[in-house]
Amino acid sequence: MKVLIVEDALPLATVYGHQLSRAGLDTLHVETGTEALERLRKGGISVVLLDLQLPDMSGMDVLAAIREEQLPVTVVVVTSSGSIKTAVDAMQAGAYDFIVKPVAEERLVTTTRNALERETLTEVVEEVRKPAAGKLQHGFVGSSLPMTAVYKMIESVSRSNASVFITGESGTGKEVCAEAIHRSSPRAKKPFVPLNCAAIPKDLIESEIFGHIKGAFTGATSDRDGAAARADGGTLFLDEICELELGLQAKLLRFLQSGTVQKVGSDALKKVDVRIVCATNRDPLGEVEAGRFREDLFYRLHVLPIGLPPLRSRGADVLELAKHFLTQFAGEEGKAFEGFSVEAEEALLSHSWPGNVREMQNTIRNLVVLNEGPFVEADMLTTLQGRAPVPRTQAEAAPVQSAAAQIAPGERGTAVAAGAWPAITVTLGQPFEQLERQIIEATIDACGGSLPKTARTLQVSPSTLYRKKEIWAEQDEDAMSGDDLASESA
Repeated sequence: MKVLIVEDALPLATVYGHQLSRAGLDTLHVETGTEALERLRKGGISVVLLDLQLPDMSGMDVLAAIREEQLPVTVVVVTSSGSIKTAVDAMQAGAYDFIVKPVAEERLVTTTRNALERETLTEVVEEVRKPAAGKLQHGFVGSSLPMTAVYKMIESVSRSNASVFITGESGTGKEVCAEAIHRSSPRAKKPFVPLNCAAIPKDLIESEIFGHIKGAFTGATSDRDGAAARADGGTLFLDEICELELGLQAKLLRFLQSGTVQKVGSDALKKVDVRIVCATNRDPLGEVEAGRFREDLFYRLHVLPIGLPPLRSRGADVLELAKHFLTQFAGEEGKAFEGFSVEAEEALLSHSWPGNVREMQNTIRNLVVLNEGPFVEADMLTTLQGRAPVPRTQAEAAPVQSAAAQIAPGERGTAVAAGAWPAITVTLGQPFEQLERQIIEATIDACGGSLPKTARTLQVSPSTLYRKKEIWAEQDEDAMSGDDLASESA
């Protein structure tokens, strides 16, 4: 991994190069922004030490080009300007860290090593996310951490023949998950047969699963294969498995143990090769404890469990899904919708989504059919007005010393609405992550806690802010745990 030094002052570049070389780092040097971009496009560079004052262009222009071309490097800005505005501008343009000339050797080496570690971690994360961003989504939309974990589980369990037990609230996509497992498995070219156990009358469910022969019961006018036989070689998906009666559960258990199907009204047995994927929106262990679900069947099916997260816990996936459905339904209806207003995004994010993705589909289809574009406004989300939104819990902003009077809690966002952003002061010399957090949390505070407004102000994706807040919450929790342990040991 190489470090590219972009510095037009040769003595300074030589000093940086010697200091980094003594630390065991491999460096290259160019003097202009044009040379820097040409070298970066060739690849092989992990970190850039970028001077902002270059002879042919501004370092900010180089940052903008790196961001626009999505060049895989981490940038550390080195400049003689120590203003907070420059730090904010560099952060918004994609810089990882910001150091001011003259640079102490220890500070230079430490910052560069941190940037190298960050770039390595980014590469690892991208490798982890590649399957999730490609074929393994299989109908899912969203890149939140909970859904990334689901994609990895699908990838893992699809290679097995063991039974899969999917749990999750109604509308979270259990059948989508089951079909994704099937399409990712060696059985993909064979049938995928879904059967909703709650949607079939109880006196017909056995016939639907195992089939029947002519005359087995009133209305059985001919022989018919059941879902298990139709899924031979493929996957049988039993949705709402906990709705099965205990007597039928015993027959299902016998089928799983023997791999043979016996049609209703017949003594003949037929061998089939079927993988079972089942799902429920109930607590299966609770059903076992209540005596409504056989314990031996539960352990036979509950080999590879997958839990689907509710939409309310998926962060910025709410906006990803909303935009996905808006594009889809606008195309179907011939409407010219382009996106959502800030107020509409806030309404979507604050809603609790008890119906999960299914409710989201219905909401977006409703507004597309009843309204015209180009933008979705909050008052178009009429289906959300019948149910009181449940605001998300926002972490309190870290205290930031204000250069002006502090904003009272009830007045958050007022200054922004009036066009007067509050000024803040921060202390240089601290890690960039702390500086970044203070600026972001102060902006969230000034925007009245609205992440969509904050994202637009800072020109970053809302999902970026959600992930940062998740990381900060974990760090704060770890820090509190560490303090507790320290106090206990004392």
